[in-house]
Amino acid sequence: MCKLQTTIRRLVRHAWLDEADARRAVPPVLADTLRRQIAASERRHGGEIRICVEGSLPLSYLWRHLRQRTDIADIVRQRAIMMFAKLRVWDTEQNNGVLIYLLLAERAIEIVADRGLHPHVAPQDWQAMVQRLSGALAGGHLEQGLTGALEEVSAVLVAHCARTSTSPVNELPDEPVLR
Repeated sequence: MCKLQTTIRRLVRHAWLDEADARRAVPPVLADTLRRQIAASERRHGGEIRICVEGSLPLSYLWRHLRQRTDIADIVRQRAIMMFAKLRVWDTEQNNGVLIYLLLAERAIEIVADRGLHPHVAPQDWQAMVQRLSGALAGGHLEQGLTGALEEVSAVLVAHCARTSTSPVNELPDEPVLR
């Protein structure tokens, strides 16, 4: 397939998918399951986890991809970092928030961890986690991919962010964000 066809297909996917698709991908039962898993996970460690599922990228990101010829993987990462900021995942007392970001139009997953985790978890470890979870998503196993991501992130936080008596309790909402 030529580059123009790939670009047109990408644009159509992003124009076609929206918040309703994110809500269909993560129906209320799954959203509630994820919320309960996040709450249970956060009782075992001092970290904070958010999940964000977006149907497609905003037009400004697609324009950056087309106009500046920025690789789509870089654009998805930039969007995940923006959502990390918008959802205030960075705004935890111990700087130990983690965002699991899923972009349906690209079937891409990103994990963004706050600076308090950088001394404990190498970027390659997060990237290896993303690669393992991408397989589930590529195979159409969204629920398994998201719950697997949540389990792996939880294990990292249990290992590196032990809950203490002074750990803040639930600084961020547990509900997945569907956009």
